Amino acid sequence: MANIFTKAANGVMDWVNERAPAMMPAYRKHMTEYYAPKNFNVWYYFGSLALLVLVNQIVTGIFLTMHFKPSAAEAFSSVEYIMRDVEWGWLIRYMHSTGASMFFIVVYLHMFRGLMYGSYQKPRELVWILGMLIYLVLMAEAFMGYVLPWGQMSFWGAKVIISLFGAIPVIGNGLTEWIMGDFLPGDATLNRFFALHVIALPLVLLLLVVLHLGALHEVGSNNPDGVEIKKGPKGNRWDPNKPADGIPFHPYYTVKDLVGVGFFLIICAFVIFFAPAFGGWFLEHDNFTEANRLVTPEHIKPVWYYTPYYAMLRVVPDKLLGVIVMFAAIAILFFVPWLDRSPVKSHRYRGWITKVMLGILAICFLWLGKIGAGPGTDPVETIIGRVLTFLYFAFFITMPLWTKLDKTKPVPQRVTMHD
Repeated sequence: MANIFTKAANGVMDWVNERAPAMMPAYRKHMTEYYAPKNFNVWYYFGSLALLVLVNQIVTGIFLTMHFKPSAAEAFSSVEYIMRDVEWGWLIRYMHSTGASMFFIVVYLHMFRGLMYGSYQKPRELVWILGMLIYLVLMAEAFMGYVLPWGQMSFWGAKVIISLFGAIPVIGNGLTEWIMGDFLPGDATLNRFFALHVIALPLVLLLLVVLHLGALHEVGSNNPDGVEIKKGPKGNRWDPNKPADGIPFHPYYTVKDLVGVGFFLIICAFVIFFAPAFGGWFLEHDNFTEANRLVTPEHIKPVWYYTPYYAMLRVVPDKLLGVIVMFAAIAILFFVPWLDRSPVKSHRYRGWITKVMLGILAICFLWLGKIGAGPGTDPVETIIGRVLTFLYFAFFITMPLWTKLDKTKPVPQRVTMHD
């Protein structure tokens, strides 16, 4: 039976190779003959998990668009119809909403891993920039998807966020009206956000993901030691011309990633079946009420993955300056490859300054997220938010200084198999 299956599989492969001879070389280059460092740890799960969630968002999004109606009069009721009357519609909707939050969780962890191990340093600057473009498009994609259910927080969140463009001198008001297509969020806003969320931005996102992976596979993956395996000794059990410290991505890392996928899906299933709103963090309670432009929610706030930047916006007294600070907090991430002056990539072989600064950055981001999710009426919290915003920017602005001053340890010639 096994021989019959093998012959059939080989026959199919031969048939494909005759008609598309470029497919197998591409498959070998990016899978079976792509040699990744053999010392990947748990931090290297998040890239593949992000790809998994992207597939989930596309598939569940396709099914949701079959029943969703992008109009101010019918959007909310169509979501209710999906939840109550469409068979398994509630599951598809919760898979999509939970997937959005999980997407940002794995992306933030993926980005932090890059900061820890210096995955943005030469020759991977382009990989980092493409990753940041993915992050930027993902934020736009998530915001537009958040508006579509047309709940109270969707409507007022859209109004507040879009009105930020009104702070731009001269063109601000016209730009705001152009984005909304009206003086207030309505049919025009929903239709254009629906088109962008379902068609335009997913295409851009997929293109950027392909470019990100292509750029990564050209220069090779980084590793916890920050050692370039291409420059190390050659020769391993698979190919004498390949890096000695590398192993084929497939089947070794594809199988390893399946373990991470299993744990990740168990966590997602728990959230979907037992706590889809996750205490109001994944789905706000106000969004289960239809949008009403005459009733303002008590506290208008974005979804949790925007709250750190929203906190920065809110703690700055001047509206225009607050908008500049908010966008600068994202823009400064693009310059990290040139701000880091350390001769060592990984934090393993850097001194205490790097470890402390990374810890401060993580604390600032999480704490700002908590402040941004609150009502914003506590003056003490506002002062704390300003301090945290200052520390956030100080991390990047002073990076050329502290990365140069920080003491480093000797980096091993080859990758190590322990922390």
